Amino acid sequence: MNSNEGTSGDNEVYTDDPCLKVHCSAGRVCEIDEHGEAVCNCIKECPYETDSRRKVQPPLTADSSDGPTCDCYIHVTCLPQVCTNHNETWTSDCEVYRQRCLCLDHSELCRGPQYHHVQIEYYGTCREMPECSDDEMADFPRRMRDWLFNIMRDLAERRELTPHYLAMEREAESNLTRRWTNAAVWKWCDLDAHDNDRFVSRHELFPIRAPLLSLEHCIAPFLDKCDDDDDHRITLAEWGKCLQLDEYDLEDRCDEFTDESHDADA
Repeated sequence: MNSNEGTSGDNEVYTDDPCLKVHCSAGRVCEIDEHGEAVCNCIKECPYETDSRRKVQPPLTADSSDGPTCDCYIHVTCLPQVCTNHNETWTSDCEVYRQRCLCLDHSELCRGPQYHHVQIEYYGTCREMPECSDDEMADFPRRMRDWLFNIMRDLAERRELTPHYLAMEREAESNLTRRWTNAAVWKWCDLDAHDNDRFVSRHELFPIRAPLLSLEHCIAPFLDKCDDDDDHRITLAEWGKCLQLDEYDLEDRCDEFTDESHDADA
């Protein structure tokens, strides 16, 4: 019998699902084609969003003494809306990723070539953001460096870093010349942890961009500036330059983190 096959209690032969070994990007779902191969196709229909954090409640009305209420299956104002980089409000993140997938696959359902790189800016309806002044942008790399180190230190205190990350944090604590560079390398490796291709894509920046945008209006233009050659991929050198760090002080240590995580899973 093939090693990928087994038998159930009723002697029914079954095979492993090939999709179990496939990870599809956002907006895609794994399906088995006519040859029995696992392929990632665009999601045909997005499910109804149940995450309460992403639901947008309607405004209070004069007669709504007990607060806003609505049937989220009927009123669009209760849908989990998101704002994209085109300053368009969409009903869910799934719809955004599905549209990008359709455009990348050259589907007739693609709304236009501008959606090849559509991404979510933040959760909620789109709103006007204040412009980032020249002075604010000039000071933002310093503030970003401090923020990255503070996050790294907080995670270390909560014992939520791997031994390698923890060693880097301790090195940064004892050696101020490594304070910002270690934090920068850690976050870049962390953002690239999904595929470890040594590039951080615009999509991989989402964990930084979306939560901060409503609080830090300079984060979007700052991250756009990090993509120096505008190829939608940020290298470690570009990341360091964006944070105003010396390129020669940056060391790619992501392999260490990857090797350790594999050892932990073994």
